Amino acid sequence: MRRRKSVRNSRLRTAVTTTALAAGSAGLVAGSLYVVHTEGRPGGQEAKLAGDARAGHQAKAQARTADQASQQAATKAARIADRLGDRTTGAYIDSAGRPVVTVTNAEDAAAVRAAGAVPKTTRRSPAALKRVTSTIRSSFADIPGTGWAVDPATSKVTVWTDDTVTGTRKAAVQRTLQQMGSAVRTVHFDGKLRTFAVGGDPIFGESARCSLGFNVKRGQEDFFLTAGHCGNAVQNWASDQEGATALGTTVQSDFPGNDFALVQVEQGAGGESAVNLYNGQARAITQAGEAVVGQRVLRSGSTTGVHDGQVTATNATVNFAEGTVSGMIQTTVCAEPGDSGGPLFAGDTALGLTSGGSGDCQAGGVTFFQPVTEALQVFDADIG
Repeated sequence: MRRRKSVRNSRLRTAVTTTALAAGSAGLVAGSLYVVHTEGRPGGQEAKLAGDARAGHQAKAQARTADQASQQAATKAARIADRLGDRTTGAYIDSAGRPVVTVTNAEDAAAVRAAGAVPKTTRRSPAALKRVTSTIRSSFADIPGTGWAVDPATSKVTVWTDDTVTGTRKAAVQRTLQQMGSAVRTVHFDGKLRTFAVGGDPIFGESARCSLGFNVKRGQEDFFLTAGHCGNAVQNWASDQEGATALGTTVQSDFPGNDFALVQVEQGAGGESAVNLYNGQARAITQAGEAVVGQRVLRSGSTTGVHDGQVTATNATVNFAEGTVSGMIQTTVCAEPGDSGGPLFAGDTALGLTSGGSGDCQAGGVTFFQPVTEALQVFDADIG
Protein backbone atom coordinates (compact mmCIF):
# COMPACT_ATOMS: atom_id res chain seq x y z
CA MET A 1 0.00 0.00 0.00
CA ARG A 2 1.19 3.50 -0.68
CA ARG A 3 2.35 5.32 2.41
CA ARG A 4 1.75 9.01 2.94
CA LYS A 5 4.83 11.12 2.37
CA SER A 6 5.61 14.40 4.07
CA VAL A 7 5.35 17.70 2.21
CA ARG A 8 8.20 20.13 2.09
CA ASN A 9 8.60 23.47 0.35
CA SER A 10 11.38 22.30 -1.91
CA ARG A 11 13.27 24.97 -3.83
CA LEU A 12 14.99 22.56 -6.19
CA ARG A 13 14.19 24.13 -9.55
CA THR A 14 13.42 21.86 -12.44
CA ALA A 15 14.24 22.39 -16.08
CA VAL A 16 10.98 24.12 -16.99
CA THR A 17 11.16 25.21 -20.63
CA THR A 18 9.16 27.64 -22.71
CA THR A 19 9.20 25.98 -26.10
CA ALA A 20 6.02 23.89 -25.99
CA LEU A 21 2.39 24.86 -25.54
CA ALA A 22 0.77 23.88 -22.26
CA ALA A 23 -1.05 20.62 -21.72
CA GLY A 24 -3.90 19.00 -19.79
CA SER A 25 -6.71 20.90 -18.12
CA ALA A 26 -9.43 20.87 -15.57
CA GLY A 27 -11.83 23.55 -14.40
CA LEU A 28 -10.22 26.25 -16.50
CA VAL A 29 -11.56 24.92 -19.81
CA ALA A 30 -10.05 26.73 -22.75
CA GLY A 31 -10.81 24.46 -25.70
CA SER A 32 -11.83 26.18 -28.92
CA LEU A 33 -14.83 25.32 -31.10
CA TYR A 34 -13.75 24.96 -34.72
CA VAL A 35 -16.64 25.50 -37.14
CA VAL A 36 -16.19 24.26 -40.72
CA HIS A 37 -18.38 25.87 -43.38
CA THR A 38 -18.97 23.72 -46.47
CA GLU A 39 -20.75 24.05 -49.77
CA GLY A 40 -24.01 22.14 -50.39
CA ARG A 41 -23.55 18.43 -51.07
CA PRO A 42 -25.59 15.95 -53.11
CA GLY A 43 -28.27 14.19 -51.08
CA GLY A 44 -26.54 10.80 -51.18
CA GLN A 45 -23.36 12.21 -49.69
CA GLU A 46 -25.36 14.03 -47.02
CA ALA A 47 -27.04 10.73 -46.05
CA LYS A 48 -23.66 9.02 -45.84
CA LEU A 49 -22.30 11.79 -43.64
CA ALA A 50 -25.38 11.53 -41.39
CA GLY A 51 -24.83 7.79 -41.08
CA ASP A 52 -21.18 8.31 -40.26
CA ALA A 53 -22.18 10.82 -37.59
CA ARG A 54 -24.62 8.35 -36.00
CA ALA A 55 -21.95 5.64 -36.00
CA GLY A 56 -19.53 8.07 -34.38
CA HIS A 57 -22.01 8.93 -31.63
CA GLN A 58 -22.65 5.23 -30.97
CA ALA A 59 -18.91 4.51 -30.76
CA LYS A 60 -18.46 7.36 -28.28
CA ALA A 61 -21.37 6.11 -26.17
CA GLN A 62 -19.91 2.59 -26.10
CA ALA A 63 -16.48 3.93 -25.14
CA ARG A 64 -18.03 6.00 -22.34
CA THR A 65 -19.88 2.92 -21.04
CA ALA A 66 -16.65 0.90 -21.11
CA ASP A 67 -14.86 3.68 -19.22
CA GLN A 68 -17.54 3.69 -16.53
CA ALA A 69 -17.43 -0.10 -16.15
CA SER A 70 -13.63 -0.05 -15.87
CA GLN A 71 -13.73 2.69 -13.26
CA GLN A 72 -16.37 0.86 -11.21
CA ALA A 73 -14.25 -2.29 -11.23
CA ALA A 74 -11.15 -0.31 -10.29
CA THR A 75 -12.94 1.44 -7.42
CA LYS A 76 -14.14 -1.90 -6.05
CA ALA A 77 -10.68 -3.48 -6.32
CA ALA A 78 -8.96 -0.51 -4.66
CA ARG A 79 -11.41 -0.47 -1.73
CA ILE A 80 -11.04 -4.19 -1.06
CA ALA A 81 -7.24 -4.04 -1.27
CA ASP A 82 -7.22 -1.07 1.10
CA ARG A 83 -9.18 -3.10 3.67
CA LEU A 84 -6.69 -5.99 3.42
CA GLY A 85 -3.74 -3.66 3.98
CA ASP A 86 -0.45 -5.55 4.41
CA ARG A 87 -2.14 -8.88 3.64
CA THR A 88 -2.28 -8.14 -0.09
CA THR A 89 0.31 -7.32 -2.76
CA GLY A 90 -2.28 -5.24 -4.60
CA ALA A 91 -5.17 -5.38 -7.05
CA TYR A 92 -5.64 -5.21 -10.80
CA ILE A 93 -8.20 -5.45 -13.60
CA ASP A 94 -7.84 -8.63 -15.63
CA SER A 95 -8.30 -9.06 -19.40
CA ALA A 96 -12.02 -9.74 -18.90
CA GLY A 97 -12.46 -6.47 -17.01
CA ARG A 98 -12.91 -8.16 -13.61
CA PRO A 99 -11.49 -6.70 -10.37
CA VAL A 100 -8.83 -9.05 -8.98
CA VAL A 101 -7.34 -8.76 -5.47
CA THR A 102 -4.32 -10.78 -4.34
CA VAL A 103 -4.57 -12.69 -1.06
CA THR A 104 -2.43 -14.90 1.15
CA ASN A 105 -5.02 -17.08 2.91
CA ALA A 106 -8.40 -18.74 2.43
CA GLU A 107 -10.22 -16.43 4.84
CA ASP A 108 -9.23 -13.32 2.88
CA ALA A 109 -10.05 -15.09 -0.38
CA ALA A 110 -13.59 -15.71 0.86
CA ALA A 111 -13.94 -12.07 1.92
CA VAL A 112 -12.75 -10.83 -1.46
CA ARG A 113 -15.19 -13.14 -3.25
CA ALA A 114 -18.05 -12.00 -1.02
CA ALA A 115 -17.22 -8.37 -1.83
CA GLY A 116 -17.65 -9.05 -5.56
CA ALA A 117 -14.04 -9.40 -6.69
CA VAL A 118 -11.85 -12.28 -7.81
CA PRO A 119 -9.27 -13.47 -5.24
CA LYS A 120 -5.85 -14.61 -6.44
CA THR A 121 -3.30 -16.22 -4.16
CA THR A 122 -0.01 -14.37 -4.42
CA ARG A 123 3.06 -16.50 -5.15
CA ARG A 124 5.23 -14.24 -2.97
CA SER A 125 4.11 -12.76 0.30
CA PRO A 126 3.74 -9.00 0.72
CA ALA A 127 6.59 -9.12 3.24
CA ALA A 128 8.91 -10.87 0.76
CA LEU A 129 8.19 -8.33 -1.97
CA LYS A 130 8.70 -5.51 0.51
CA ARG A 131 12.18 -6.86 1.30
CA VAL A 132 12.98 -6.92 -2.43
CA THR A 133 11.88 -3.33 -2.97
CA SER A 134 13.78 -2.17 0.11
CA THR A 135 17.00 -3.69 -1.26
CA ILE A 136 16.42 -2.12 -4.67
CA ARG A 137 15.63 1.27 -3.13
CA SER A 138 18.89 1.36 -1.17
CA SER A 139 20.93 0.09 -4.13
CA PHE A 140 19.45 2.40 -6.79
CA ALA A 141 19.11 5.58 -4.71
CA ASP A 142 21.86 7.38 -6.63
CA ILE A 143 21.08 6.02 -10.11
CA PRO A 144 18.80 8.33 -12.17
CA GLY A 145 16.91 6.65 -14.97
CA THR A 146 15.77 3.71 -12.84
CA GLY A 147 12.52 2.80 -11.14
CA TRP A 148 10.46 -0.08 -9.83
CA ALA A 149 7.02 -1.25 -8.78
CA VAL A 150 5.35 -4.42 -7.53
CA ASP A 151 3.32 -6.24 -10.20
CA PRO A 152 0.39 -7.87 -8.35
CA ALA A 153 -0.50 -10.08 -11.33
CA THR A 154 2.89 -11.86 -11.33
CA SER A 155 4.01 -11.40 -7.70
CA LYS A 156 7.25 -9.89 -8.99
CA VAL A 157 8.95 -6.51 -8.81
CA THR A 158 9.29 -4.85 -12.21
CA VAL A 159 12.51 -2.83 -12.53
CA TRP A 160 13.12 -0.43 -15.38
CA THR A 161 16.11 1.47 -16.72
CA ASP A 162 16.46 4.09 -19.44
CA ASP A 163 19.23 4.80 -21.96
CA THR A 164 21.22 6.88 -19.45
CA VAL A 165 21.96 3.85 -17.24
CA THR A 166 25.30 2.74 -18.64
CA GLY A 167 28.80 1.73 -17.55
CA THR A 168 29.36 1.27 -13.83
CA ARG A 169 25.76 2.23 -13.03
CA LYS A 170 24.42 -0.45 -15.34
CA ALA A 171 26.79 -2.99 -13.82
CA ALA A 172 25.61 -2.06 -10.31
CA VAL A 173 21.98 -2.50 -11.35
CA GLN A 174 22.71 -5.90 -12.88
CA ARG A 175 24.53 -7.11 -9.75
CA THR A 176 21.58 -6.20 -7.56
CA LEU A 177 19.05 -7.81 -9.88
CA GLN A 178 21.05 -11.03 -10.05
CA GLN A 179 20.81 -11.27 -6.27
CA MET A 180 17.01 -10.95 -6.50
CA GLY A 181 16.71 -13.86 -8.94
CA SER A 182 13.21 -14.67 -10.22
CA ALA A 183 11.59 -12.16 -7.87
CA VAL A 184 12.28 -9.38 -10.39
CA ARG A 185 11.80 -8.75 -14.07
CA THR A 186 13.48 -5.98 -16.03
CA VAL A 187 12.16 -3.53 -18.61
CA HIS A 188 14.16 -1.05 -20.69
CA PHE A 189 12.75 2.35 -21.69
CA ASP A 190 14.12 4.02 -24.80
CA GLY A 191 15.29 7.59 -24.30
CA LYS A 192 15.52 9.34 -20.94
CA LEU A 193 13.07 9.42 -18.05
CA ARG A 194 12.33 13.09 -17.54
CA THR A 195 9.77 15.35 -15.95
CA PHE A 196 7.42 16.94 -18.46
CA ALA A 197 8.31 20.40 -17.36
CA VAL A 198 5.69 22.42 -19.21
CA GLY A 199 1.97 21.96 -19.53
CA GLY A 200 -1.44 23.52 -19.27
CA ASP A 201 -4.79 24.45 -20.09
CA PRO A 202 -1.97 26.92 -20.23
CA ILE A 203 -0.79 28.46 -17.00
CA PHE A 204 2.20 30.75 -17.28
CA GLY A 205 4.72 32.17 -14.87
CA GLU A 206 8.26 33.41 -14.64
CA SER A 207 9.37 32.23 -18.10
CA ALA A 208 7.59 28.88 -17.69
CA ARG A 209 4.49 27.14 -18.89
CA CYS A 210 2.80 24.34 -16.95
CA SER A 211 -0.52 22.57 -16.73
CA LEU A 212 -3.57 23.15 -14.63
CA GLY A 213 -4.52 19.77 -13.21
CA PHE A 214 -7.76 19.81 -11.20
CA ASN A 215 -9.68 22.64 -9.58
CA VAL A 216 -10.13 21.99 -5.85
CA LYS A 217 -11.60 23.67 -2.79
CA ARG A 218 -10.33 24.01 0.75
CA GLY A 219 -13.18 25.30 2.84
CA GLN A 220 -14.71 28.12 0.81
CA GLU A 221 -11.48 29.03 -0.98
CA ASP A 222 -10.58 28.07 -4.54
CA PHE A 223 -7.31 26.39 -5.52
CA PHE A 224 -5.96 24.17 -8.27
CA LEU A 225 -3.42 21.36 -8.35
CA THR A 226 -0.45 21.12 -10.66
CA ALA A 227 2.91 19.34 -10.72
CA GLY A 228 5.32 19.99 -7.87
CA HIS A 229 8.25 20.52 -10.22
CA CYS A 230 6.19 23.36 -11.72
CA GLY A 231 5.27 24.79 -8.32
CA ASN A 232 8.94 24.82 -7.30
CA ALA A 233 9.79 26.97 -10.28
CA VAL A 234 6.85 29.42 -10.37
CA GLN A 235 5.31 31.54 -7.65
CA ASN A 236 2.82 33.68 -9.56
CA TRP A 237 0.71 32.18 -12.34
CA ALA A 238 -1.23 33.84 -15.16
CA SER A 239 -3.67 32.49 -17.73
CA ASP A 240 -1.84 34.22 -20.61
CA GLN A 241 1.78 34.27 -21.70
CA GLU A 242 2.07 38.02 -21.27
CA GLY A 243 0.98 37.77 -17.64
CA ALA A 244 -1.85 40.26 -18.05
CA THR A 245 -4.49 38.05 -16.39
CA ALA A 246 -3.41 36.87 -12.95
CA LEU A 247 -4.55 33.35 -12.18
CA GLY A 248 -3.09 32.33 -8.83
CA THR A 249 -0.15 31.95 -6.44
CA THR A 250 1.72 28.80 -5.46
CA VAL A 251 1.20 28.30 -1.73
CA GLN A 252 2.73 24.84 -1.30
CA SER A 253 4.90 22.64 -3.49
CA ASP A 254 6.57 19.27 -3.03
CA PHE A 255 9.16 17.80 -5.43
CA PRO A 256 11.08 15.50 -5.40
CA GLY A 257 9.62 12.86 -3.07
CA ASN A 258 6.15 13.76 -4.34
CA ASP A 259 5.21 15.77 -7.42
CA PHE A 260 2.29 18.03 -6.54
CA ALA A 261 1.69 21.70 -5.85
CA LEU A 262 -1.25 23.76 -4.61
CA VAL A 263 -2.06 27.11 -6.22
CA GLN A 264 -4.56 29.53 -4.68
CA VAL A 265 -6.51 31.20 -7.44
CA GLU A 266 -7.33 34.87 -7.73
CA GLN A 267 -10.81 35.89 -6.62
CA GLY A 268 -13.28 35.08 -9.37
CA ALA A 269 -10.82 32.87 -11.25
CA GLY A 270 -11.93 29.56 -9.76
CA GLY A 271 -13.92 27.16 -11.90
CA GLU A 272 -15.72 23.87 -11.96
CA SER A 273 -13.73 20.66 -11.98
CA ALA A 274 -13.78 19.60 -15.61
CA VAL A 275 -11.25 18.26 -18.08
CA ASN A 276 -10.76 19.75 -21.52
CA LEU A 277 -11.35 17.03 -24.12
CA TYR A 278 -10.02 19.23 -26.94
CA ASN A 279 -13.03 18.57 -29.14
CA GLY A 280 -15.07 21.54 -27.97
CA GLN A 281 -16.34 19.62 -24.95
CA ALA A 282 -15.33 19.14 -21.33
CA ARG A 283 -15.69 16.15 -19.00
CA ALA A 284 -17.07 16.97 -15.54
CA ILE A 285 -14.95 15.59 -12.68
CA THR A 286 -16.98 14.82 -9.55
CA GLN A 287 -14.70 12.67 -7.39
CA ALA A 288 -11.19 11.37 -6.83
CA GLY A 289 -10.16 7.73 -6.79
CA GLU A 290 -7.25 5.28 -6.80
CA ALA A 291 -5.86 3.88 -10.04
CA VAL A 292 -5.70 0.08 -10.41
CA VAL A 293 -3.42 -2.00 -12.63
CA GLY A 294 -5.15 -2.91 -15.90
CA GLN A 295 -7.57 0.02 -15.73
CA ARG A 296 -8.19 2.09 -18.90
CA VAL A 297 -7.40 5.78 -18.32
CA LEU A 298 -7.28 9.08 -20.21
CA ARG A 299 -4.90 12.04 -20.11
CA SER A 300 -5.67 15.50 -21.47
CA GLY A 301 -3.03 17.86 -22.79
CA SER A 302 -2.88 20.80 -25.16
CA THR A 303 0.44 19.69 -26.62
CA THR A 304 -0.77 16.25 -27.66
CA GLY A 305 -4.53 16.30 -27.10
CA VAL A 306 -6.38 13.49 -25.34
CA HIS A 307 -4.70 10.09 -25.23
CA ASP A 308 -5.67 6.86 -23.56
CA GLY A 309 -3.88 3.80 -22.26
CA GLN A 310 -3.73 1.40 -19.33
CA VAL A 311 -2.35 1.51 -15.82
CA THR A 312 0.63 -0.86 -15.66
CA ALA A 313 1.75 -0.27 -12.05
CA THR A 314 0.86 1.63 -8.91
CA ASN A 315 3.09 2.72 -6.03
CA ALA A 316 5.96 2.96 -8.53
CA THR A 317 9.26 4.66 -7.73
CA VAL A 318 11.05 6.76 -10.37
CA ASN A 319 14.57 8.14 -10.13
CA PHE A 320 14.45 11.32 -12.23
CA ALA A 321 17.61 13.36 -12.73
CA GLU A 322 16.10 15.96 -10.38
CA GLY A 323 15.39 13.42 -7.65
CA THR A 324 13.32 10.38 -6.66
CA VAL A 325 9.52 10.36 -6.66
CA SER A 326 7.65 7.40 -5.13
CA GLY A 327 4.03 6.25 -4.98
CA MET A 328 3.51 6.94 -8.68
CA ILE A 329 1.00 5.58 -11.21
CA GLN A 330 2.73 4.04 -14.25
CA THR A 331 0.80 3.96 -17.54
CA THR A 332 1.09 3.29 -21.26
CA VAL A 333 -0.45 6.71 -21.97
CA CYS A 334 1.90 8.84 -24.06
CA ALA A 335 2.87 12.40 -23.11
CA GLU A 336 5.34 15.04 -24.20
CA PRO A 337 6.86 18.25 -22.88
CA GLY A 338 3.85 20.51 -22.58
CA ASP A 339 1.75 17.98 -20.67
CA SER A 340 3.16 18.36 -17.14
CA GLY A 341 0.70 18.76 -14.28
CA GLY A 342 -2.27 17.84 -16.46
CA PRO A 343 -5.07 15.50 -15.41
CA LEU A 344 -5.23 11.71 -15.51
CA PHE A 345 -8.83 10.54 -15.20
CA ALA A 346 -11.34 7.77 -15.88
CA GLY A 347 -14.98 8.62 -16.38
CA ASP A 348 -15.79 11.38 -13.89
CA THR A 349 -13.01 10.33 -11.50
CA ALA A 350 -9.75 12.22 -10.99
CA LEU A 351 -6.76 9.88 -10.68
CA GLY A 352 -3.47 11.72 -11.11
CA LEU A 353 -1.28 14.62 -12.20
CA THR A 354 1.15 14.23 -15.10
CA SER A 355 4.72 14.04 -13.81
CA GLY A 356 7.17 12.58 -16.34
CA GLY A 357 8.26 9.61 -18.40
CA SER A 358 9.93 8.73 -21.67
CA GLY A 359 8.98 8.51 -25.34
CA ASP A 360 6.44 10.61 -27.23
CA CYS A 361 3.01 10.39 -28.84
CA GLN A 362 4.39 9.38 -32.23
CA ALA A 363 6.42 6.34 -31.20
CA GLY A 364 4.65 5.76 -27.86
CA GLY A 365 6.14 5.70 -24.41
CA VAL A 366 5.56 5.45 -20.69
CA THR A 367 4.21 8.17 -18.41
CA PHE A 368 4.10 8.43 -14.62
CA PHE A 369 1.48 10.31 -12.64
CA GLN A 370 1.31 11.62 -9.10
CA PRO A 371 -1.82 10.12 -7.45
CA VAL A 372 -4.31 12.93 -6.88
CA THR A 373 -5.75 11.34 -3.72
CA GLU A 374 -2.48 11.87 -1.90
CA ALA A 375 -2.32 15.53 -2.92
CA LEU A 376 -5.92 16.07 -1.75
CA GLN A 377 -5.15 14.41 1.59
CA VAL A 378 -1.99 16.40 2.20
CA PHE A 379 -3.58 19.71 1.22
CA ASP A 380 -6.89 18.92 3.00
CA ALA A 381 -8.71 19.76 -0.22
CA ASP A 382 -11.62 18.37 -2.22
CA ILE A 383 -12.41 18.20 -5.92
CA GLY A 384 -14.10 21.53 -6.64
